[in-house]
Amino acid sequence: MPQISSTLLQRAVDEFAKLPGVGEKTAMRLVLHLLRQEVQDVNQFGQSVMQLRANVKFCKTCHNISDNDVCDICSNPRRDHSLICVVENIQDVMAVENTQQYRGLYHVLGGVISPMDGVGPGDLQIESLLQRAQAEEVKEIILALNPTMEGDTTNFYLYRKLAPLNVGVSVIARGVAQNDELQYTDEITLGRSIVNRTQFAVNM
Repeated sequence: MPQISSTLLQRAVDEFAKLPGVGEKTAMRLVLHLLRQEVQDVNQFGQSVMQLRANVKFCKTCHNISDNDVCDICSNPRRDHSLICVVENIQDVMAVENTQQYRGLYHVLGGVISPMDGVGPGDLQIESLLQRAQAEEVKEIILALNPTMEGDTTNFYLYRKLAPLNVGVSVIARGVAQNDELQYTDEITLGRSIVNRTQFAVNM
């Protein structure tokens, strides 16, 4: 990029360029767009980001993002509290919700077991899942992790941990292609994978 005459502009471009998927050219376009907006609109934009960082919480039950200690899904009496869908991240919660095919609860692991990346079981929200699985009202745990080697490894680990407990363990149908991510799967395919889930089998 050509040299920028304004240090303030350069600093803003550098900050935007730190966002995932945003290069310097896109960052410049975004910053110039903000400069063309009314001051009050830019202030509102900045305040919303700062408030997000300062006040957003993670649900103490399922670890989904929330405005309160317990998210709206976990606290909703109309949801089926006997079902818990285990997903890798918050984006996967949004993907499953968009299918409108699932009315149970969620549990966000915060990743998958990946020794190559230095991520072990202790780095994930597994212990809290096991605690939830022991509640009398929980009847089924649905493993809805991405169909990758790491996802399958995590599925197997969770199954071994959940097997001694009085809870059914199922896995979403393989309508989702191998190595695909749930958040990029179309709603119809993902919805059918949830509805047509099968009992977890070690030799799957």
